[in-house]
Amino acid sequence: MADAQDVDLRAAINAISDVIQNRPRPLREFDQIYMKAGDMVMQSELIARWADGKRMAFIGDGDAISISIAFLQERGILKYGPTKITVFDFDERICNAVRRFADKERLHNLDAELYNCLEPFPQVGRFDFFYTNPPWGASNRGESVKVFVGRGMEAVGFAGEGVVVIADDEELAWPKLVLGEVQKYALANGFFVQKMMSQLHEYHLDDAPDLKSCNLMFKAISPERIVRDSVATPKDVLEHFYGRDSAPKVRYVREKKRVDYGKANEDEYLFEKIGGT
Repeated sequence: MADAQDVDLRAAINAISDVIQNRPRPLREFDQIYMKAGDMVMQSELIARWADGKRMAFIGDGDAISISIAFLQERGILKYGPTKITVFDFDERICNAVRRFADKERLHNLDAELYNCLEPFPQVGRFDFFYTNPPWGASNRGESVKVFVGRGMEAVGFAGEGVVVIADDEELAWPKLVLGEVQKYALANGFFVQKMMSQLHEYHLDDAPDLKSCNLMFKAISPERIVRDSVATPKDVLEHFYGRDSAPKVRYVREKKRVDYGKANEDEYLFEKIGGT
């Protein structure tokens, strides 16, 4: 991991505000819950330092941490970061937002691929590190988290490191249960918990505004890369994937038309002219 540097906080916040302007609106039915801006700055710096010089896979990225890292690097606000970042997301709006921003700002190390994590992973073993902020598994004992983490493990060939962003709350029982299940899953797949950074992030979440998340950081026990066939997610873990009795029914979220996320959409307003004409 690179040494921490002094970051120009004003420049970093302004850069992150540009990223947020580019971000599509969250779809709550798919547990798209976005991290707040200040925490995005801190998370981007931390993850860029952790993944310095590495090839990095994001298994989903509604928060746009991938864009934030690449943009802060390109602006010179951060002197370290991954050499390659690929976002795998089933939401075409997110993939297109990544590609448009990368093209506009000439972020040559950033790309996105339309991919549903319930299907076999397309680039097994081609990355060094992975990152995911999945559906948090309150209704399925963490099964949804395991699916995303498992794809990240495949991305690094079960030989690298990963971060999962996951609910962390001292007052609720289910986050503790999920944390325990995910840690057992990691050990069963050859990873141990290297570090846990507790209650680190806040979200725009109307029904639970105080719910926070942590960084759970994994490292492979063995340095030997394992490239094996990736298979589809078993149906028996899908029943409560997005919440109670909410199984996945959507393969991809498609973008209906080109949207400039920095400006109001024409569907959102009407003009009432002076004099009524």
